[in-house]
Amino acid sequence: MGATQVTPVDPAMAPVVTLAHSVSSILNEDFFTSPSWSVYASLGALLLVALYLMLLLPRLNGRGGAVLTVGLFALLVVAHYVLMTQQSMWVPLMIPAALLLVGYTLLSTKQFLVAEAGKRMSDMESSESNRMLGLAFQSQGQLDMAFEKFRKCPKDEQIAEPVYNLALDFERKRQFAKAGAAYQYVYDFAPDFKDVKERIERSKKMEDTVILGGSGHAGAELSLDTAEKPMLGRYQVQKELGKGAMGIVYLGEDPKINRTVAIKTMALSQEFEEDELEDVKERFFREAETAGRLNHPNIVTIYDAGEEHDLAYIAMEFLKGKDLAPQTKKDNLLSLGKSIELTLKCASALDYAHKQNVVHRDIKPANVMYDPESGEIKITDFGIARITDSSKTKTGMVLGTPSYMSPEQLAGKKVDGRSDLFSLAVMLYQLLTGSLPFQAESMATLMYKITNDPHPRVREMNASLPEEFEAFFEKALAKEADERFQSGAELSRALKDTVRKIKERQKG
Repeated sequence: MGATQVTPVDPAMAPVVTLAHSVSSILNEDFFTSPSWSVYASLGALLLVALYLMLLLPRLNGRGGAVLTVGLFALLVVAHYVLMTQQSMWVPLMIPAALLLVGYTLLSTKQFLVAEAGKRMSDMESSESNRMLGLAFQSQGQLDMAFEKFRKCPKDEQIAEPVYNLALDFERKRQFAKAGAAYQYVYDFAPDFKDVKERIERSKKMEDTVILGGSGHAGAELSLDTAEKPMLGRYQVQKELGKGAMGIVYLGEDPKINRTVAIKTMALSQEFEEDELEDVKERFFREAETAGRLNHPNIVTIYDAGEEHDLAYIAMEFLKGKDLAPQTKKDNLLSLGKSIELTLKCASALDYAHKQNVVHRDIKPANVMYDPESGEIKITDFGIARITDSSKTKTGMVLGTPSYMSPEQLAGKKVDGRSDLFSLAVMLYQLLTGSLPFQAESMATLMYKITNDPHPRVREMNASLPEEFEAFFEKALAKEADERFQSGAELSRALKDTVRKIKERQKG
């Protein structure tokens, strides 16, 4: 009865059988109907999907957009399935579902690409900012901060040059371990850059090396780990003790008399301009000679001063203990009696020095050595402040904060021993309270306060202190030098009288 037909039921089904199935399906209502509103439903779904993609999806974050899109897609698929299986209705909802998936994919891809482009632009700007900050810190001598900024830049040839130059600066400051770290940083991403590999090896060898003067002098580099220790003048250098404001302090020994000394070095050629170098050297030895004449139990003894390979040095007695700076912290204050005892010893030392026409100019806790075991106290760095006053490394004051300076010293006037006594009073105030009498956010404001504002009453900073100290500090911290204690002996008498009054009141 005609050619067979291919159907899902049979690949060779007779036409009559196909017709029979069709008639049976009609009679049994086994078919899908397309309702009159199906077109409107499909168009409405398309419109809602389009509005969602244009208006709502761009406002959502990545996670929220993904969750909501999956929910809408599932809703369309489930609605389409339920209408077919339960209601035998054909409503074309797959076109809106497909639009939803395609639109979401395109928008997400666009947002990702835009975000990546913005991130790359931001990274480039950040990299340039870090590079410029690094160069600025390097020019100011803040090499550690410069290295930190350079390491935030992308590792490429553009940053290799600044880091290499930074390593050279570390070498000039004799910080060979840091120089090696900088060279290694360059080597990790640019192993063929200049002579970085050789520099790494050289830095490793130089980590235990003392540099005596500039590299232009023969024998300037002497290793500390050899059997023959390097010599500085007549002193044999043993090891590095620490770094001061303008140089390195070494532990040394005078082999002729078997005496241990501390050797403070100053690279004058690096700290001063060439046209003033000779004058500075002359002043250095003059001040060292003056300080060397001081002979007092509370003043560090200076044995010798000299120059070798453009490196000036002062050999002084080796002191045990540390400076008084840790004892100025509120959680580490000395007892009232001990603070007064140390101040009286300092006042006695200053009184002696001032009678020899020697003014310290930089009295502060960092320049007072203290040995808790023996109770011994020594003032160091006599005369150094006058030399460093013209250093090109200074920041407007004598290599540091003016917190301890007298008003006349801040004003640039000629100072005498009364300026040292003002600084000593500031130090005592800090030893008793754990706070400086004058504090400010900026250097200019601090200088103004020291020169014009009264100091906070000492009992405001430490209520446990006897009230008798108020009058003492009122005179000791007077703005005008003529209104202060005129000598260390006078200050000592006033401080002892204060203690005596406290004891009498407590007994009474």
